[in-house]
Formats: sequence, C-alpha cells, structure tokens
Amino acid sequence: MISAKYVNRDLSWLEFNRRVLEEAQDPETPLLERVKFLSIVSSNLDEFMSVRVAGILDQIRLGYNKKDFTGYTPSGLLKRLMKRTSKAVTDQYRTYRELIRSLSKEGIVFTSFDELNSTQQKAMQVYFDEIVFPVLTPMAVDQSRPFPLVHTNELYLAVVLQRRLEGAEGWQEPDQEPFFAVVQVPSILPRYIQVPNRMNSKKQEFIRLEDLIKVHIDMLFSGYIPVAVHGFRTTRNADLTLNEEGAEDLLEEIEKELRRRRWGVPVRLEIESGMHPYALQLLQEEFEIMEHVFTIDGPIDLSFLMKFAVSLQNVDHLRFPKLDPVYPEELADADDLFSVLRTKDVLMYHPYESFDAVNDFICQAADDPDVLAIKMTLYRVSGNSVLVQALARAAESGKQVTVVVELKARFDEERNIAWARQLEKAGCHVVYGLVGLKTHAKITLVVRREQSMLRRYVHVGTGNYNENTAKLYTDAGLFTSNPVIGEDASILFNEVTGYSAPHDWQAFGVAPTELKDKLISKIEREMKWAAEGKEAHIIAQVNSLSNQEMIDQLYAASQIGVRIDLIVRGVCCLRPGVPGLSENIRVISIVDRFLEHSRIIYFKNGGEEEVYLSSADWMTRNLTRRIELMCPVFDKALCKSLIQMLHLKLRDNAKARELQLNGTYMRVRQENQPCRSQFEAMHIEAWKAVPVRV
Repeated sequence: MISAKYVNRDLSWLEFNRRVLEEAQDPETPLLERVKFLSIVSSNLDEFMSVRVAGILDQIRLGYNKKDFTGYTPSGLLKRLMKRTSKAVTDQYRTYRELIRSLSKEGIVFTSFDELNSTQQKAMQVYFDEIVFPVLTPMAVDQSRPFPLVHTNELYLAVVLQRRLEGAEGWQEPDQEPFFAVVQVPSILPRYIQVPNRMNSKKQEFIRLEDLIKVHIDMLFSGYIPVAVHGFRTTRNADLTLNEEGAEDLLEEIEKELRRRRWGVPVRLEIESGMHPYALQLLQEEFEIMEHVFTIDGPIDLSFLMKFAVSLQNVDHLRFPKLDPVYPEELADADDLFSVLRTKDVLMYHPYESFDAVNDFICQAADDPDVLAIKMTLYRVSGNSVLVQALARAAESGKQVTVVVELKARFDEERNIAWARQLEKAGCHVVYGLVGLKTHAKITLVVRREQSMLRRYVHVGTGNYNENTAKLYTDAGLFTSNPVIGEDASILFNEVTGYSAPHDWQAFGVAPTELKDKLISKIEREMKWAAEGKEAHIIAQVNSLSNQEMIDQLYAASQIGVRIDLIVRGVCCLRPGVPGLSENIRVISIVDRFLEHSRIIYFKNGGEEEVYLSSADWMTRNLTRRIELMCPVFDKALCKSLIQMLHLKLRDNAKARELQLNGTYMRVRQENQPCRSQFEAMHIEAWKAVPVRV
C-alpha cells in the first residue's frame, strides 16, 4: 500500500525536473533562457539515472524487496519511475522541437548538410577534413575485435555496413550477416558548428557534429557501404564504492574508483529514432539492457544546448537582462575588511551581492602579515579559483593553511584531486575529512594577531566557495568576529583534522552528531509556544526534505497548531494538507532564473526570533552521513534581512509552485499584486534591513 503520509523521494524528484521543464516551455521566459532550462533538464536526468535509478537496480539485483517508508518496493518504484521518465522524455523533445522552430524565427537555424549551398558545403568539407576526421576512430566489432569500451553519457554512432562486391557496383550477398562498427562522436569538439553565412543573409546557421560525421561516414570505411548510421548513448552506474577504512591513501582510492566508473553497469540506453534492428540487437546484447531503452526523436543528449545558448553573439534580447551584483555596502569603502568586521557582522546574499567580497576576505588574509592561520573547507571550487591561488600564496608566505578538501563531491572528484595536489605542493595542510563522512560544511576561519591577543574571523555560508556558481545560485553568507562563533569554528576544524571528541557547541549545530537533535528540539520549543496559546511559526528553506524523522516532527508540530512554511526547491517527501496531520503546513518550490540553493531556518520562538544559516538539507545523508554546519545569525538587523527575504519568497506568485495533497505542484495564483521574488530581490532595499546607499 502506498503511503498517504509521505511522497516518494524519487517520484518527487521527477516532479522537480518537470518544473524545470515548465520553465523551458514558458513563453514568458526569454528564448535562450528556455534553451538553457531544457539543457538542465537533460543534465538532471543523466545524474538521476546514473545515481538514483542505478541504486534501485542494484537493490533489485540483490533481491531486496522491502518497502521504503513511502510504501514502495524497489521493483514497484522502478516501474513507476520508468513510466514517468518515458513521458517526461517525450515532453522534453516536443519542447525541443518547439524551441528549434522559435530559434529559426529569430534567424538561428540548425540545418542539414544537404540544405547548405555549395560554398557552405565546401567549408564544412574542409572543417571535416582538417578538424574532425583526424580525431575519429572507427572501431569494428567482429570475432577478432571485441566490443570497445563505451564511455558513460558519451555520444556514439552505430554503423551497419555491407561489403562492396569486388569488381562490381553491387553489395555483398543479401543473406550474409552485415558488418558492424562504432564511432565515437568526439567530445573534445563542439556538438554544433557554425556554418559561413549565405550571401546577403543575417541568419546564423549551425550543423550538429554527428550529422556532419554521418554525411562523411564512408570515408572511414573504404570498401564498405554504410547501410545505416544512428546515434546511441549509454548511461552507467556512477556511484563510487569506496572502502575508506581499508584505503591507505584516500586520494589514490578515489582515483581508482573514477577509473572503474567507466566500467559501471549500464542502466540506460538511448538510441536514435529509426535505428537499424541489427545494430539495436547488438547494443542490447552488449549492454544487457532489454527494458530501459529510450528511442529519441531528435538529437541525443540535449545538455550541449547550454554552451550553445551561452556562446551565441548579438542576441542579448533573447536573454535575461544582465545582473551586476553589488559589493556589500558595509564593506564597499573599507581598505581593511578586518577593521569593519571587528565592529559588526556582515551578511551577503548571492547573486544579488558580489562574491568578490569573499575573494577579497581570503586574499587580504593571505597577504596580511598579522594573519597567522587560515582554515577552510572546499567542496566544489570553480576553475582558476582566486581562493585556491590565495591559499597557496598564504602557505608559501609561511602562514598555517589548512584546507579540508572533499574528494567525494560527486562528479567533481577529479577537479578536487587536482586542487588538493596544487595546494599540497604550495605547502598547505590538505585534509580529506573523516572516514565515511563527506565534509559539506561551508566555513572559513582566519586567525589574526591584534596587539596582545588573537582574534578569529569567520565566514560561514550556505553555498560552495565557487565564484562561478555564486552568480547563478541564491546563497547567503555571514562574516563575523563573534568570539562564540570563532571558538566553535576552531573546535570544528580540530574535530575534522584531529582526534577531538564531539563537542558541546555554544552556537553551532553540527552533523552528524547533534544537528538533527538540535533542529528537533527547536521544533519542540515552537510546539510548546503553540500549546501555551502563543503564535508559533517555523520557516525553513532547504533544497530537499526527505528525512522521515524530521517530517514526522513537522507533522507533530502542525497537529498542535504550529504554522509551518517550507520553501523546498527539489525533493519533498512531506505531504501537506492531510486532514488532521499537516493542515498547518505549506510547501512551495521556486524555479526561476537562479537556482534556489540557500538553507535558512527561522523560528518565531515566542517573539525572540532566531535565524540560522546552514549547509545541510533535511535529508538522511545530510543529517547522518555528512559533516554539516548550522550557524546562528546573532545580529538583529541581519536576522530581519533574512526574515524579509524568506517572506519575499513566500509571497512569490510568479515562479512559485505549491505542493498539493496528491504530490503534484500547481503554480501559485496571482490573486494579489504580482511578486517575482528573485526579480524583487535584485532591488536590495526590498529585503535588506540595513541602510543601502543609492
């Protein structure tokens, strides 16, 4: 029996990806932004298949048939997921065709080789001969040459061939089995190639790389005639299986697992519409996939559309207006950031406020002779990171620099290994966290000598130290020199890098030891206020909510009269509006220009309001298997700013969808004045409770 109390996590995720697809379908969204949303739908689904669906298939292979707390067995859930995924892919490609037609009306055209004029065809022939052909490798499959390694999520061409009869123009005998080969579409080359303009035409024309290869495929197989050429792609299980306790060197163990990931069990096969039955049979036999085969009516893997949309020139009218983040007012005129932070805490909210302030904080610490130590966690870092360069510079100048690098950040493992080695080479103490736990907390500690004392400066945030994603994600960050927070920060780093026992935190809530208990105790406190007849209110913004114990605690609070507003971008297993259970709970999801990534928790607390910034979502993995951090915001004005931001999101009636009793989402109706929270927040005075200079 399917639970009436909970929404299944994976079905909820598919609902989230549908909301992203709705943004690609929304005619009110600028055209190239719609194209980017469609790319995100594709990338999201790749990760879902390679991690979540792969995990369910592992359970089925092991014979696991117990129901989860939402009432699904692995096999029952898989059937439901595949049915919905198939429908979603159909909707995705219908949207793709609509966007292609819209792009064409704007003079941006994907064309075929046959539709090009002779001058354009000649240019594409030269491009193929000089750029594409040298990197192509035809790989025959026969008795002497086994099936080649097919990399996960890479595009390939399946080529069915017949031998040309010697001395004649015909083919081989019709009853002879055809020949088969595989050609990888080079991922080092762009998936789209701009064609030279036609005379007196302003159209921008493009041809897809795989289509250009298909036209010239006979150049790879002299003496054979291509009968059919169709694209295919396989998705493999991408979860790392690490034996951390038995690994002498975690970095080397992860490098080995990354190599093994290439051989992960296939979980999905995508084939181009019209694929030759002989080719399909060979692929299914090789990958041992009979059921999870998706026939794609269009180009396989639409994730290339992101780079395409970004790269187009002279079409800014098809994009969102450019946002120029402002430098935090409190720090704008300060030559010495430390002098400001000695007197006040400073709140930042990205992307409306610039991440440059974080870079400047670390760079100033690196170059300040009075700074003795810098300690920092790194989970996902941008390429050419200013922060990494500053940390290296600080270590080379003799400062004590400790960096906790999370090597197990999914799909960023190789990049983080490179950063770790660069930092170690510069003299930083690089720590890979604790065995069995990912370090997901986002915190920096700077220890500075000031007169006869040492002072700690702390930055704690809800997002990664990544200057690129800080332009695309909504995240909050806090600068403070509060001694209580500083002491907790020191102890946290000591726990991660040394053998310190779990601590009785003064300010922090830290997972996996006591963050969940701390959250539950604060929910229970709101229940106490409600029982006394006082207003009780909880607002929580997280990316995902799937931990059963947290959900049950929220249900209990709702039943006793606590008003609960949840802003959950992605997965939400809580079911609002159940009579007698969750009538006082409202759940919304905002999907808009920026990825909602903040984790902000608010408790009414009988009028003594409390606000916390956190790195943790309310998922079992965050609360029990990761090092996570929740930090209070003590400054009342900054608390007010965050509360105003939360209420701004709760008023959103343009891009907010509300979770319904049946697990689906409906757009919030514009009954009052229209409110698009992300666009409103670009006007800093709409949420910031401290004076803002015009």
